Parts: sequence; structure tokens; C-alpha cells
Amino acid sequence: MAPWLQLLSLLGLLLGDAAAAPAPVWEPPTSELLKPGRFALRMYNRGRAAENRATLGAIRGRVRRAGRGSLYSLEATLEEPPCNDPTVCQLPLSKKTLLCSFEVLDELGKHMLLRRDCGPVDTKVAGSGIAQGCWDSGGQASFRLSLDSLPFHPHLDNTNETLNWVLPLMNKDLLPKNFSEKMASIFKNFVTTYNRTYETKEETKWRMSVFANNMMRAQKIQALDQGTAQYGVTKFSDLTEEEFRTIYLNPLLREDPGKKMRLAKIPKDPPPPDWDWRTKGAVTKVKDQGMCGSCWAFSVTGNVEGQWFLNQGTLLSLSEQELLDCDKVDKACMGGVPSTAYSAIMTLGGLETEEDYSYQGHMQACSFSTEKAKVYINDSVELSRSEHKLAAWLAKNGPISVAINAFGMQFYRHGIAHPLRPLCSPWLIDHAVLLVGYGNRSDVPFWAIKNSWGSDWGEEGYYYLHRGSGACGVNTMASSAVID
Repeated sequence: MAPWLQLLSLLGLLLGDAAAAPAPVWEPPTSELLKPGRFALRMYNRGRAAENRATLGAIRGRVRRAGRGSLYSLEATLEEPPCNDPTVCQLPLSKKTLLCSFEVLDELGKHMLLRRDCGPVDTKVAGSGIAQGCWDSGGQASFRLSLDSLPFHPHLDNTNETLNWVLPLMNKDLLPKNFSEKMASIFKNFVTTYNRTYETKEETKWRMSVFANNMMRAQKIQALDQGTAQYGVTKFSDLTEEEFRTIYLNPLLREDPGKKMRLAKIPKDPPPPDWDWRTKGAVTKVKDQGMCGSCWAFSVTGNVEGQWFLNQGTLLSLSEQELLDCDKVDKACMGGVPSTAYSAIMTLGGLETEEDYSYQGHMQACSFSTEKAKVYINDSVELSRSEHKLAAWLAKNGPISVAINAFGMQFYRHGIAHPLRPLCSPWLIDHAVLLVGYGNRSDVPFWAIKNSWGSDWGEEGYYYLHRGSGACGVNTMASSAVID
């Protein structure tokens, strides 16, 4: 088989296993699901004449809460009206049933549709479930992971309650079809390690299924990685890909390039063979953005912290919450862009410290005080796309804000990641991070990257990515604040 055919085969396996989870039972929707469901329907029907609007059929979903915000993951059937124009319709007078997946964010009472994915389906809603065949963008029949209608409460912290569900489920007759007793044992360890809680047996069984699918996906990511990275169980292993992407990543990075910045001057001297600003006192401890797509704020504050240290000699932990609340251009937990965040800092008049303006993980009223601002910036600059020049600039001037494609990071544990370029396209960046250094491990060049998912992820909160190949777009959106 030709190498490119082997690659396509592997890609198909990697992307195709999202189908293995069993369909949970459909139940009557709660009143809480109807409101975001009706909002999603209005967005679907926007711009349509009254006679052409779809109607809402069955609906189910779950809600995740973070501060004052709620994220609804919904699946719904929509009924398209009969089409009476034979010049347009292939099947006149017939209704068309669609199966749709929606992500609706309710933040401070305002709804926003984050994702809509609909396709025609032969749908039969019965007491036991729903047929879930649908069509992908290429017209191929496929199946999708579905979310049941049971509530999920991430704030509960009684792990024994979940273990009481897990232990009886380890009986092989009760396990999900795609589960083994060994996988059940691994899942039990995951629940204990990360203090997971689920309210019911059905919720636990569903998460076990998601976990099993994720372990298979991690294995395939492992097989396709060209570096030394190890992938496997992480604190995100019970989340579907859609949940992880919607809660923790930042799609605005690929949609909006942000404010145009002037180009930075590159040092003439070649970069040293390795460099690490952590050992030189320019990097604060790893932080945790929580269930909020605020990576852009953490990337920017990390850069400003380093710039202030290099220019003023003091390392201060700065406030990301100030940017969530007071930056009126970026979108708080729904994402943002570093270039506009720099502008917001200049407009506001500086940044307060983490101690004075602590992180809450959701947008609230702006309470910035110029009297409490400890740090200011004068400008911001865009850096070269040459990784050699990025290394030279970093070694002389400090940590760099960058954006990357987060492919595989849901399951990253340690080592130097080097995904295949088709899997980790530089054009699909969705996560902002901080370059703090570079070097080589066993002759494999790497970037040392400070992430914002807590110290219980990756290598004590750090991600190591291959250097010199433009891996995952690490060189496409590099920037820094300027402090005179």
C-alpha cells in the first residue's frame, strides 16, 4: 500500500471511532432544556419565511455550569416542513427529519449558539432510544457521539458515591459493550485520581463509554505521533471531543486575526543552543483556567509577567480576571485574541495583580481600579514566523505569547509531541499558550510551553512540542507586549 494510502487509512481510523458510544435513552426534556433548545431552533430558522421554518421534535442534553454561566450540549430532532415545489425538492410533499447537535452558552442571561451540526436522518423515537445515522459533510453515512438527558454536577466532590456505581458495573454482564474488565479497572483509578463524581448509574455508564472511546483514540494519536510524547489517561478523559473543545479551547483564534501589530526587530546574534526562562525567574507558577475558554488571557498575562520582570526586575502574578471582565472586544470565556487583549490593557491603564483581582473563571462586572494597577505596557509587537528567529527573540527578550492547534492535548501526558501535519493543521489553531524556553532531549528539538490547565496536566502543567517544523502552527501567531 502506498504511504499516502496508509496515512489516509490511519486518519480514517482515528477520526472514525467517535461512533462507538451507545445511544442513551431519550427522556422527556426538562423545562431547563427547552429554553436553550428553543433558542437553538430560532437560530436555525433565522431568515426563513414562516412557512419554511422547522419545528422542534425530541430533545435531550446536559448542562455544565461554571460560575454564572451554563453550557448546554443538546441533541434534537427537527422537522422540516413539506416542500411543494418540484423544481426545488427531490421528494415533494414529504417532511424531512433532521438530527442536530447544538452547543448553547447561557452567560449572564444571554444565549449564544456556539455550534450547530445538522443532517438528515431516518429517525425513530421510541421508548428505548433513537436511530442516530446522519450524514457528514462529504455525504457519507456516519454515527455521532450522543449526550443523554441526565444532569451532571461538577461541583460535587464525594468520590465514594461514584465508586458505589462503578464497582457493581465492573461485573462483565453490566459493562457497556465496548468495555472490558481491565478498562473498568482503569476507569475506577481515573475516578479516584481525579475525584470524579456522577449522580446516577446511567451517567456513570455513559462516562465509562466515553472514557473507553477516548482510550482508543489516545492509542491512535500515540501511534501517529512522530515525537516522544506519551498519550493516555488525563483529567479530561471522560469528556467527549465536543465537550472538551467547547469548554477549554478558543475557536476565535482561527476566525479573527485581531488587531494588526507592528513587526518586532529580531536580534542579530544567533540564539543559544537552549534557553529556559523558568530557571531565570521570569515565569510564574502554572495556573488553571477552569471550565472557561480564557486561554487567551493567560497567554497574554504570562507574556506581560515576563516582560515586567525583564524590565523592572520584579515577578508579579497578574490578573486574567481583569481581562475577562474589562476587555470589551474579546469574549471572556467564549474566547479572545492576544492582540486585542494588549490593546485592552493599554486602554484600561494597566493590570492588577492576581492577589488584588482574583480569578473566578466566569465573566463578571468590571471592577478594575487604576490605583491598584501594578503593571503597564506601552505597545505590542508581532514576531517572525521563523522558528530560528523566534528562539533568538525569546532568549533575549522573554517568554512569547503563541497560539497552537491543540490536537492530541486532551490526552497528552509527557514527552515531545510531534503530530502529523494533516492532523494538526497550522490553519486550525484553537488554543493560546506561552513559550518559555527551548532545547533538545535526546537530539529531539522542542519548545517548552506553559499551559493553563493546572499543574495536574502534562509535565507539571507544561507541554513540549517539536521545534523547527512549524508543528501545530506554533509559529503562526507569536506576539509580545512592549514595556519601555
